[in-house]
Amino acid sequence: MATAGIYNGVMDQGATWTLSIVYTDYNGNPIVLTGYTARMQLRSKFDSAAVLTLSTSNGGITITPLTGTINLMATATQMESIQPGLYVYDLELTSGSNIQRLIQGQMTVRAQVTANV
Repeated sequence: MATAGIYNGVMDQGATWTLSIVYTDYNGNPIVLTGYTARMQLRSKFDSAAVLTLSTSNGGITITPLTGTINLMATATQMESIQPGLYVYDLELTSGSNIQRLIQGQMTVRAQVTANV
């Protein structure tokens, strides 16, 4: 089994955040994800409480099985409550009892200037 890829990104406080991933094999062919679920958690440290949880069960992650596409989305309301700073995360795929970490890394949450009133 392959190790998780590293992806470091940026999220904006108070704004909708999206990320689309196409899971492919070494030849660039999409991996069929029929029957898979996914979850992602964002934490300030590895052992701290999650400040954001996205999953296929809560609607924060959608999977298009035949194209290997995984879409992640945090709403502006979810992002509003996350304090600016550096966070760690990972994204796991589950099929039956098999859990695979697809990507991991750091996310920087940038402070919102224009407040929602």
